[in-house]
Amino acid sequence: MNETNNTDKMFEISVIETVPRVSKIITISCCLAMSILYVSSLYIWNNKHNRDHPATVKRRFLSVSVVMLVAPVFLYSFSSTELMEKVEFNELLGLRWHGLLMAILIPYLLTMLLFLGPLCVELQSESQKMFFDFEFWKSSFKNILWIRNHVMAPLSEEFVFRACMMPLILQSFSPLASVFITPLFFGVAHVHHIIERLTMGMDFTAALIISLSQLAYTTLFGFYSAYLFARTGHFIAPFLVHAFCNHMGLPDLQELWQQQLWKRILLICCYIGGFVGWVLLLNMATLPSVYNNKIFWPRQCELFTNNTLSCTV
Repeated sequence: MNETNNTDKMFEISVIETVPRVSKIITISCCLAMSILYVSSLYIWNNKHNRDHPATVKRRFLSVSVVMLVAPVFLYSFSSTELMEKVEFNELLGLRWHGLLMAILIPYLLTMLLFLGPLCVELQSESQKMFFDFEFWKSSFKNILWIRNHVMAPLSEEFVFRACMMPLILQSFSPLASVFITPLFFGVAHVHHIIERLTMGMDFTAALIISLSQLAYTTLFGFYSAYLFARTGHFIAPFLVHAFCNHMGLPDLQELWQQQLWKRILLICCYIGGFVGWVLLLNMATLPSVYNNKIFWPRQCELFTNNTLSCTV
């Protein structure tokens, strides 16, 4: 017994860590190329309308759809051959059935907890009732700007910046490093909005401040989204969370301050409680075992003296 304990080894490993590493230069170059391709696709049209004009939105839908077809080629072409033999390509993209229901429900509920304060503020205005109104959903799906903000933008951005980039980054860097690297491409890709604001006549200083604020917000969200993808191994998790965050936007603290004193104190407690609860539950709610994720996040493994390997997620 003592001899076994001395020779057995405990360590953490994921499927993606059992294959040869991809060059970091190749990985970074591919992610940079995908970022440039995504942003460039928004400006290839000779269009005099602003970004919210239906003609502009429709053309950009087409552009990013093409990018979504091209981006997986980078992942397929530059991934480790051994990894491609061990994992189906659709699973590498986070498109799989195992753990799908949990990937839909748990990250979404976890993110609602994070936004507990703003959600409670919305309840004060009874605006939540519209989500149970069929006419609201009917009109929303006829509104091209609503579709852009809640469907096409989250779908295309999460597919390119998470489903296609993360599996590549994870082949060169550790999971935690990957979570912090990938969002940098995502955040910088949103800086282009400063050009649109300037063309609309906005003051440079104001445009810069707004764009930098958006850069900070999108980068922070990118950390969370990348973490969800790596931990759950599902594309659906960051996609739905992205759509929800687009709906919520940044918290409206001005509306919070307009409440009566006792309501304001209660709502502030909701803000703080929601954030603290999110922090405490984040690790537990994203356990890879819940989502049957054996690909991206390390599993606890034990190497026995007879060279057999036993792993638990």
